Amino acid sequence: MADIASELGMSPANVYRFFPSRDAINESICGRLVNEVADLAFAIARTNASATEKLDQLLTAVHRHNKMTLVKERYMHDLIAAATRENWAIIKAHIARMVTIFETIVREGIEAGEFDVEDAAEAARAVKLAFMPFFHPILIQHCVQHGEDTEAGLRDQIRFILKALGKSG
Repeated sequence: MADIASELGMSPANVYRFFPSRDAINESICGRLVNEVADLAFAIARTNASATEKLDQLLTAVHRHNKMTLVKERYMHDLIAAATRENWAIIKAHIARMVTIFETIVREGIEAGEFDVEDAAEAARAVKLAFMPFFHPILIQHCVQHGEDTEAGLRDQIRFILKALGKSG
């Protein structure tokens, strides 16, 4: 706590007024980070774009956001990676929220005749699993460290996901 207090220019006692422990600080920071991603996803999901465009834009935006966090905010990336590895409740809730957003978009696509799947919830879970290499912080880090072209892989995987959903047209 002393290092955090020093970084903030305050006493450790002052930091403890707001957070009972370092873990509480980390959980709060993690919550803020995953809420940024969820806010981005919600904003895209609420647009007037087609379901296909929404899913494409959302998956692209989430991957790029997570990749930029790795590149520009390494401490934040490492915190999210640790929270993911340790299966923190906030990460489980975030993943469930993202699947709900996917499900809403898939359901819109079914209703509009864009997607040909019977179960929107099942399809949303499959989208999450298919997109995991571009969503999971440790997998993103692995790709970047090994010089993989994540943009090309991202485009290929989004095309694959849309075809699996039975994208019409």
